[in-house]
Amino acid sequence: MIDIICFSTTPWEPIPTRKQQIMKRMPESCRIFYLDPPVTYIGPLKDPSLRPYLTKFRKSPKRVKEKLYVFALPPIMPFYNKKRSINRFNQKMIARFVKEVIYQNFDLKSPIIWTYMPNTVDLLEYLPYGFLVYDCIDKHSEFQGFINKQVVEEMEDELAKKSNVVFTTTIGLYNKLKNLNSKTYLVPNGAEFEHFNKAATKAPVPESMKNIPHPIFGFVGVIHTWIDTQLIEYLASKRKDWSFVLIGPVGAGVSVDNLKKYKNVYMLGRIDHQILPQYVAQFDVCLNLFRVNKLSENVSPLKFYEYLATGKPIVSTSMPQVEEFSDVVYIGKDYDEILQKCEEAMSELKESSNEKMLKRVEYARLTSWDSRVSQIIEILKREGIYIE
Repeated sequence: MIDIICFSTTPWEPIPTRKQQIMKRMPESCRIFYLDPPVTYIGPLKDPSLRPYLTKFRKSPKRVKEKLYVFALPPIMPFYNKKRSINRFNQKMIARFVKEVIYQNFDLKSPIIWTYMPNTVDLLEYLPYGFLVYDCIDKHSEFQGFINKQVVEEMEDELAKKSNVVFTTTIGLYNKLKNLNSKTYLVPNGAEFEHFNKAATKAPVPESMKNIPHPIFGFVGVIHTWIDTQLIEYLASKRKDWSFVLIGPVGAGVSVDNLKKYKNVYMLGRIDHQILPQYVAQFDVCLNLFRVNKLSENVSPLKFYEYLATGKPIVSTSMPQVEEFSDVVYIGKDYDEILQKCEEAMSELKESSNEKMLKRVEYARLTSWDSRVSQIIEILKREGIYIE
């Protein structure tokens, strides 16, 4: 049996991301210990929804399936991405908790440490492990907030060098980390193909969408600082006869007051993942509107692959990971061109040929999570970790 301790950047619930998709597809021979990211003591002041996480670590782990456990970590000191000394203190405390609660209770000897967080480099000296995987999904130094770019890059560089294998989601991240570790591989995000392909067929109209007129331009995901809400405002102001439906929670500290001024913008909030395809089925066009900056240059947008599985037209801002699908995606470089691409996407709906739709679905099938995880397991085997 192989034990994997996964240090994640997102909680197991409520929104499934790359971390959950990979871990739940690991073979039955693996025992998975998924660690929700710790909150800082001041985190709930900015985002009250984090308050339960201050004490959640005292509760028993959640058993998702027979060999997959989800743990909460104790709260930590803030500013750990600004001061390395604070991070070292935090990671020592986390390592102590992990040793007492996981290593001892589950008799772990030499697990795989699978991390998504550069700052976990400072706990490695306190935890025995047999193999280290760094799965790099973002350019962490470009996030906003209480960070010092140099400190974050320093921690990431050290982590990459110490890792037995590094996975990356974009070519930009791959090129950077390949220089630090020759065992670096590019494995972009994927889609729950079967789940989102349900949106390719007609579905009953959800109650909250019954009075929304078509055409519907839809977005799914957290409305965070990296989403170009000004672009959505621009489109809504230019095409008042189009409806813009945004599905997903609003990130902490993000204002959507301006969006709410538009009568053709509908914010439905978070929708349960299981019934999400029923909502996406009502979209005429899917929107992938990231702000264009150094952060988005190194993002493999999860929602994009989910959109592909629906077969519906997709309009996107320019991102390296999207450009490779330019034959079936409408990509705009600026606001005016995005508006033009929306018009072109609308025109596709009137075409008798469904060639592009079928091609999008096929791309999604080839980039499904099942396919991605098979690729990851094959890479691990080449590097000496035999997961069956």
